[in-house]
Amino acid sequence: MWQSRTELLLGKDKLERLSSASVLIAGLGGVGAYAAEMLCRAGIGKMTLVDGDRIDKSNINRQLPAMNSTVGRYKTEVMAERLIDINPELKLHAINEFIRDDRMTEILEEGYDYVVDAIDTLSPKVFLIYHSMQKGIPIVCSMGAGGKVDPASIRIVDIEETFNCKLARTLRKRLRKLGIHRGFTAVFSPEEVPGRSIELTEGEMNKASNVGSISYMPAVFGCACASVVIRSLISRKQK
Repeated sequence: MWQSRTELLLGKDKLERLSSASVLIAGLGGVGAYAAEMLCRAGIGKMTLVDGDRIDKSNINRQLPAMNSTVGRYKTEVMAERLIDINPELKLHAINEFIRDDRMTEILEEGYDYVVDAIDTLSPKVFLIYHSMQKGIPIVCSMGAGGKVDPASIRIVDIEETFNCKLARTLRKRLRKLGIHRGFTAVFSPEEVPGRSIELTEGEMNKASNVGSISYMPAVFGCACASVVIRSLISRKQK
């Protein structure tokens, strides 16, 4: 059985909990794709993937679905093929679009045991967190992995405990206006981002700047997000 090593570690009961769980992964870039694959390999039984982006050559240095053979294809399509190849019994729903506004609440109506937020753009990120919390769905959110090189600096904390992270600071400020100060998990690193690693962009949708990145950091962020989901699901008390 392909899950024999997982069952050896967790036991049959906890493996069944993962198999019966439904998880939404929003954003399939450097962080989200790795989170999705780790969740799939751990035995999550139902997954929804959301991303409207196509693979670009600049993604190859760090993003799981990005290879020369996949440039130009939608990330959701490539990841869907990959995850089904890992677990053909996975119940998978791929949504090839950028979610925002009413569409976001519509997707959340499906009901999930957990949400992974790996969205890069601030406004959709804020409202995914807000609407997930309004619906009582646990959510883990990745902060910025760009400009970081030390995996040992990554921390998993409540959002109110984040520091020295520009994205987390801006996120906290926006969420406070919506009445949210704490209550969801953030994966972040307080490592300083060197100024030389940031360049301003023009004409790119949803982006004012690009931040330099290294192959392994988004992957570690994604694995950390997956670990939050898995550890939470297997530790829940049975109803």
